[in-house]
Amino acid sequence: MTSFLIASNVLLWFALIGVAIVMFGLLRQIGLLHERSAPMGAMMTDEGPDVGDAAPVFDVPDHAGTSIRIGGTNPLGRPTLLMFSAPSCPICDKLFPIIKSTARAEKISVILVSDGQPDEHERFLRSHDLAGIPYVVSAEVGMRFQVGKIPYGVLLDASGVIRAKGLTNTREHLESLLEADKSGFSSIQKYFASRKAA
Repeated sequence: MTSFLIASNVLLWFALIGVAIVMFGLLRQIGLLHERSAPMGAMMTDEGPDVGDAAPVFDVPDHAGTSIRIGGTNPLGRPTLLMFSAPSCPICDKLFPIIKSTARAEKISVILVSDGQPDEHERFLRSHDLAGIPYVVSAEVGMRFQVGKIPYGVLLDASGVIRAKGLTNTREHLESLLEADKSGFSSIQKYFASRKAA
C-alpha cells in the first residue's frame, strides 16, 4: 500500500511538472502572438469618397427641424465626425455615450446620421440625451458616402476634407480615426505598413 502511494505521488509530481512546462510554452506563444499582431483600428472600405477628397456637401434638417450643413467649412473651425448609425443597432447604442465623451474631450463637432422608420427614431431620441449633437435622418447622405455597414465614422477636417473613415465598433476604433488624422495617415493600418516598410 505504501509503495502504491509513493508511486502515485511521483506520477502526480511528473504530471504537475509536465503541465507547468506546457503552460510556460503556451504563455510564451501568446506573448509572441501579441507582440507580432498590431492593434487594429477602424477598418476602412474602398467605397465612397476617398480620404483626401472634399466631402460632399448637404443641407439637411435635423430631428428638430434645424438646417444642418454636412461637409464644407466648419463654422467653429473644428474637425467634424460623421457617425452613421441606426436606432435598431445595439452596437451604436453602446457606442453613443463614448461618442459624446470623445467629442467633448477632443473638441470636435459630431453629427449623427441615421436611417430607418420614424417610430424607431422617436424611441431612440426619447431614450438618449443627445447633448446638443445634431441627429439627421437621411438615406441620401449614407448612399453618397456609400456606407454599407454601421456604425461607420467619417472624420472631416475643419475645411470639409475627409481625413479618416471606417467601421467603428469600439472605443478603440473610434479613437483610431482621430489618431489616424493626427499621425497624417488615413488609417492605423497604413501607419503600421509605413513603419514596417521603413
